[in-house]
Parts: sequence; C-alpha cells; structure tokens
Amino acid sequence: MKHKPRRPVGKSPGKPGSSHSQTTADALCAAAVRLLRAGDLVQAEDSCRRALSLDAGSVDALRAMGQVCLALKRFDDAIEWFARAIRLDISAPESLIGLAEALRSAGRLDDAIKAYDRALQLRPDAQDCWDALGELLQRTGRHAEAALACDRLLQLAPDRATTWFRLGEVLEAQDRRDEAALAFDQVLKATPDHVDAANKAGAVHFDAGRYDEAIARFDRSLAVRPDQAGVLCLKAIALRRLRRYQDAQPCGQRAHVLAPHDPDIANSYGCILQNLGRHDEAVAVFDKAIALRPQTAEFYNHRGTSLAELHRFDEAFASFDRAVALKPDLADAHWNAALFRLLTGDFARGWAAREWGRQCRAVGFVERSFDVPLWLADAPLAGKTILLHSDEGLGDTIQFARYATLVAAQGARVVLEVDAVLQPLLSGLNGVAQCLARGIDAVPAIDYHCPLSSLPLAFATGLDTIPAVPRYLPPAPAERLAAWEQRLGRHDKLRVGLVWSGNPAHLNDHNRSMPLATLEPLLDRDVRFISLQKEPRPHDKVQLERRSDILDLTAEIRDFVDTSALIDSLDLVITVDTSVAHLAGALGKPTWIMLPYTPDYRWLLGRDDSPWYPNVRLFRQDARRDYVDVVARIAEALVAQAAGFTPE
Repeated sequence: MKHKPRRPVGKSPGKPGSSHSQTTADALCAAAVRLLRAGDLVQAEDSCRRALSLDAGSVDALRAMGQVCLALKRFDDAIEWFARAIRLDISAPESLIGLAEALRSAGRLDDAIKAYDRALQLRPDAQDCWDALGELLQRTGRHAEAALACDRLLQLAPDRATTWFRLGEVLEAQDRRDEAALAFDQVLKATPDHVDAANKAGAVHFDAGRYDEAIARFDRSLAVRPDQAGVLCLKAIALRRLRRYQDAQPCGQRAHVLAPHDPDIANSYGCILQNLGRHDEAVAVFDKAIALRPQTAEFYNHRGTSLAELHRFDEAFASFDRAVALKPDLADAHWNAALFRLLTGDFARGWAAREWGRQCRAVGFVERSFDVPLWLADAPLAGKTILLHSDEGLGDTIQFARYATLVAAQGARVVLEVDAVLQPLLSGLNGVAQCLARGIDAVPAIDYHCPLSSLPLAFATGLDTIPAVPRYLPPAPAERLAAWEQRLGRHDKLRVGLVWSGNPAHLNDHNRSMPLATLEPLLDRDVRFISLQKEPRPHDKVQLERRSDILDLTAEIRDFVDTSALIDSLDLVITVDTSVAHLAGALGKPTWIMLPYTPDYRWLLGRDDSPWYPNVRLFRQDARRDYVDVVARIAEALVAQAAGFTPE
C-alpha cells in the first residue's frame, strides 16, 4: 500500500491563516496605520479590508479599521469594529480606549465612561485615558468622580496644567471654592500667562469676598490681555468693595469704554462715581444703563440715590417709585426712598418704608425672633412686659432709647436690651425696669417685643411730636464725675471736646469723617481742647501726640459711663455725626455737629437746630461738599462762645 505523503503541519501557503498571509496581513495593517496618520483615509480603509480578508481574526486590523471609521466619522461602524477586537482579545486596553473614543464621538457618554474605566483597569498609568475620563465625567455632571479622576492623573503628572484647570472647575461646581482657587493657582504656577485660570481664580476669590486676592489674579490676566471689559469691571467692583474708590474709577471707566453697550458695566461704573461723590456724572451713566435696559429696577434705585445726593428730590422719588413699580419687593429702593423722605421731613411715609431696611443685606439691622407678638401700638400694654431691643448702631440706640419712657407711660414693664457697651449707660433710663446686655443676659418672660428703631413708627412720630427733652440720660455716678473733674484740672478756660472721625466701617464714613488736620483752624482759639476721639486713625494718632494744645485722656475712658462723665465735665462738644453726637445731645450738653452736604436723615435739611436734641447746633457743608468752610464757621462761632465763658 502506497502511503500518501504527509502534509506539513501548519497553514497552507497563500491561504488565510497561513504564515505568509499572516505576514501580509500585518504589513497591510501597518500600512493602514501609516495612511491613517497621513490622512489618506480611503487608502487606509482599503488596506484594512485587504488585511482582514487575509486574516479575519487580526485584532490589530480590526482595531485599525475602527480607527479609520472613527476618523471618517462613521461612529457606529467604529464601535462595531472595536467591539469585535475586544471579543477576540479582552485584555488589550488599546481596543477599549478606541471603543471609548467612538462611544464618546457617538454621544453615548455613559457607555464611553464605562469603556474608559475598563481600559484603565488594564492600564492604570494611561494619562490620556484619565484625562478623557475626567472630561467626560465633568461633561455629564459627575463632578465628584471627575475630581477623583483629576487627582489620579495628577499623581502621574503633577505639573499638568490642563488637569489642574479641570480640577478647579469641578471643585467649583461642587462649591468647594477654596480648593478650586488652589487648583487654579496651580495652573498659574505651571503656566503664568494662563488668562482663563487667572480669571477663574479671581472670580472664586471675588465670590468668597477675598477681594485683594481677586484683584491680584485679575491683574495677572489683564497683564496678558489688557482689554477684557468684564475682568476690568470685576476688578473695579472688588476695589469698590474695599472702598478704594479712586483706584476703582479708572478700571470701571475703561470697562465702560470697552463695552459701551453693556448696561451692567455702565451701572457698575455709575456706582463708583456715586461713591466718589461725582453724582452728576453718575446720573448720566445710570441714564445710559437705563436706556440700554429700561426694565432693570436696580438701575433706577441707584439713579435715585445720586439724584437725592444732588438734592433733586422730586426726580429722586420718581426714580425710586419706578424701581418699585418694576420690582415691588426691591428692599433697597424702599429703604433709600424712606431715608430721603425722612430727610425731607416726610415722616408719615418715611417711618413705614424704613422697615424695609430689615430686608437689605447692606444695612445691618440686628434681627431677633421671639415667641411673642411684635408691638406697634396695636395692643394695650397695661400690666404687660415688653422687650425693647436695639437693632442698629450705638448712636441709633441712644437716640431711640428715649421712647422707653413713652412705652412705660402706657403701663408696661419695660425691659431694654442693648449692646453690652451701652448697658451701664442706659440702665438708669427713666421708665426702664431692667436693662440687659444683648447676648449676655437672659431675656425674661415677656408679652410683646419691639425693635428700638420701630418705635418712631409705633408712635406715629411727626416733626411736632418728637419726644425731645433737654436731657434724658441719667448722670454718671458722682465719683466718676469727680474723677474726671480732677483729671481735667482747673476750669479756667472753655472746655471743648473734639471728635473728628467715626467708625471707618460705616458705609458713609468717607463723607462724614475728616482728618484731625482739618480742625487746625480751631486750635489757635483761647479754649481748652479735650479729645473724645477713641481709636484715632494712624496718621491722626501721630499728629495728636505732637499737639500739646489737645488734652488726650481717652486711655482713661473705660466705658460709655466714663465718656458721659467726661462730657458732663465739658462746656461744649464739637463732633462729626457719630455716637458721641447722640450721647452729648442726650446728655443735654451744648453740641455742635459737623454734617456732610447730604446728612443722615435724622438731621433733616436747611436748619441749624435739631428737633431731636434741643441743645444741638448743626454746621452743614454746602454744595461744594467741603469741611473747610464748616470748620471756618465753627472757628468764628467758637470765638463768641469763648468770649462768654466765665472761669470757675
């Protein structure tokens, strides 16, 4: 029997699966990759098909065909080719990465995320894969997972600026603002001229109220690209909130020039001009903002404020009314209108509208809640206990504490709650049964409550019904008065107390306060000056230490009772509009108050006396808004006052 020759073990030459065909398929696959990179997609696809015709099980050829279809934007075909490659070799991360890219391009983002996850399990150091996964997680709103992907990538590539930027964005989306700011700052370390990172970091610091930090980042951005109107506007707002109005002005102006048709930028610039007292210009800019977007209530509110500062009150009230018509719950417009109505003597509408201030974030009312009704003269008080609680500044508390006597006259037991620093001063107020320090003393059982600043409304106070008496605060203890008399020495000259600045945190401080140097024309008068200025500002402190003609005993003042005892030992107090003005007025001491052109509402307009304090005399700025003329008039009046003094 003849034996047939054995055929060699292996694949037949020239047939699919043979070593020769395998080699040819590999060559065609490599050629396809080269063609793909060269952008010759038609020839690349042809090479892939020829390779697969020789070896249908070639994972490389399947994957190459997937890449070609992806480049040709035939995403469904690409997905299928990559899936076939994965079925043949599930351990190849390249196929999973290609599938993820195709799924992402097809808009199947959740499936793409799963494919990237599987690929990264096989190749955890694939940086581009982590980057793509982070981007997809961010796009789909899965910010916490995106942050984790960024963290993992940054472990592999700590200086990768694009990843730090994405991390900042996803942290910001989670309201993790402080961490976001750090991430954006890392971008700037790697890429100092990265405008978007500087702007993002600046915006995060801005939103957090860290305005100096925000300005530093905006400056980096503007150094690279100076004409960014939005960034200039934000920088100007940051400077304005730091009360650096002079610095804010050129930034706001430049933003307005670059974006003249942006109503918000115009409005922001108008507010800066307003802060600088340039109200004519501010009104013109607010008018531009209104012309661009006439339905914005806030623009009319700001315009009304500047018109009122110009004493164009009818126009101001019309502007406030328009703001309220557009936005009935705009508390700022109600509040501003209320203050100017009170300033012009319209108490009937002013007190009621002033209650809107409780909803204004910038006003700073101290709001309290109690389980008893608010009393506004709408219930009998005989035999009842009522809590009157301070809700504004120290001066307001002193001014409105006088109403406690009227409340007590209705048969109520009056409990007065005030700032701890005022508690010793107001404890002996007529009609007050108990005086509490807010936040320290427990509130007893009460039947009603009322904020102090709501009492003028409760009593329907008008100009002719202000409860004004020459003095309503009790005297300091005799030993305190004696101690201050001893400190002051011989009473051989007119004793004049001086206060030239108020709380620097007050929103209107730049208008009401002045440097000590402004008072120099007073100081050559033949009187004895005593400083009542607590915590003088640094430049004033230096000058005060050099002046032997001003006796400064403020280091001896322990509390408001000491201050009242010192004032009681004086003949006259000259002060700007601060708590000392109210204290001296409430003590019945002759008091001269220096006022800005548009003063606080309680001082009214066009008069040199005060219906709140019979012993007060008012010295007002004129339209030039300068204290120089005010001080000159006071100096002249002081000569006459000193001439009438009789030494003790």
